[in-house]
Amino acid sequence: MLFLCFISLLLAGLFWFLSTQLLEPLYNRRISGQLSSAADALVELLDRTAADGQPLVDYRMGEPMVTDTLRVQLLALLESDTDLNNFCVEIADAGQNTLFYSETLYPCLLHNSTLAGAMGAGNVSRNTQTVQEMRRACREEGQLSQILETQTGTAQVVVGRLTNDGLYTVLVVGSRVHVAEAGQVFSSLLPGVSALVFFFAVAAAGLFSQWFTRPLRRLGAAARQVAEGNYDIHVDSSRPDELGALAREFDHMAQEVQRAAQMQRDLLANVSHDLRTPLTLIKGYAETVRDITGEDKASRDEQMNIIIDEADRLTALVSSVMELTKVSSGAEKCERVQFDFCLLCDEVSERYEAVCAQNGWELRLEMPDQAVEVFADPAMMERALHNLLGNAMHHIGPDGVFVLRVLPQPGGGGRVEVEDHGPGIPKADLPYIFDRYYRSRSDSGKTGTGLGLSITRAIFQQHGYPYGVESELGKGSTFWFILSPPPKENSEGE
Repeated sequence: MLFLCFISLLLAGLFWFLSTQLLEPLYNRRISGQLSSAADALVELLDRTAADGQPLVDYRMGEPMVTDTLRVQLLALLESDTDLNNFCVEIADAGQNTLFYSETLYPCLLHNSTLAGAMGAGNVSRNTQTVQEMRRACREEGQLSQILETQTGTAQVVVGRLTNDGLYTVLVVGSRVHVAEAGQVFSSLLPGVSALVFFFAVAAAGLFSQWFTRPLRRLGAAARQVAEGNYDIHVDSSRPDELGALAREFDHMAQEVQRAAQMQRDLLANVSHDLRTPLTLIKGYAETVRDITGEDKASRDEQMNIIIDEADRLTALVSSVMELTKVSSGAEKCERVQFDFCLLCDEVSERYEAVCAQNGWELRLEMPDQAVEVFADPAMMERALHNLLGNAMHHIGPDGVFVLRVLPQPGGGGRVEVEDHGPGIPKADLPYIFDRYYRSRSDSGKTGTGLGLSITRAIFQQHGYPYGVESELGKGSTFWFILSPPPKENSEGE
């Protein structure tokens, strides 16, 4: 609103400046241009006549005057100039004698004419001091352009030209047609006009601002609702412009915030439940050992083992929550170095030999013969591989095979895939499989903290790596991510 009012005032000031300050100079320039054009045409006619060898001056009654032929040509030239009106023209020789005179200007400040008439008529003082000074200045400078003013405010423009042989001066006088008075009229009218324009501009600005800011006010009210915890909010996004796009993005943001808040509540509920279960078991069995089976070694050892297992389970859950917090918040920074990812896969796979041999499973490694150089944090990548392989073991299929695959990329780096042949993931669960504490419907009842994939996603996001999952029910799932190659300067340096 204030901006539109400022623009209105600026436009009014610009109009005032143009109408009062630039009107007179621009008008003077236009009049001078017209008079200069007429003077140049007259000089050209005189020069052309002299070049043709024709006489320019005839003596009648002892006074020099232009010839009759030349006079007819001069009058015809002046009458053909449609831009020239209210003018006075004279041609004089080097002796200050007026050879030709034509006037439709009244009064003429150059000749002190007292009565306007047809061409050449009227009372005229042809050799006033003013006209003599103008002729002399034109001869000295070769041309002339000057404004004549009187005390009464009358102003006229004088333009002078000198023929090529320097024998004749041509003076053309034109009126400014009270341009100063016109400027004063504009100045007197402008305050009222400006006030009227400003009033309508302010009214229009108010209506426009109400219309334009209505969607923004709705967005502001919706943002306050979200801040107060009401995420089930919807903003009208039917507009086809940028405000409609902003409203649609706001609705999407509110949905994501609502979903994140719900996930947080679910996480707290699930973690609280998982914490409560081992704590209850630990307390119950500890009381049993204290009160009942303290002297029965076999029962006591069995119950103590349960207490230890539940304590380990509790420790794993707390460690997973802390690890997820550190990685997601950025407290644990990734230290990227260049290394061969195939060597890391070999080291990680060795740790699964014992559990595979014990259960009759097989971890199949599919890697290229050449090294796959990548630029990443080795410790974080090892943690991500453990999480993905542990997830594959929990969903291993009847064939007992899960696969760790490394595929070199054309531009460097590699694509890593962890594949299992288990029951697969429903399509409805795929978008949420990396969320915190999310479990697929087919995954209920399995052991684990439910945070492994969330930690893995946080690691990939910190590195900026693409990642995802592909799955088909009854055939298994493939989790993948793509590692970036080392920077060129690192590769060249090594």
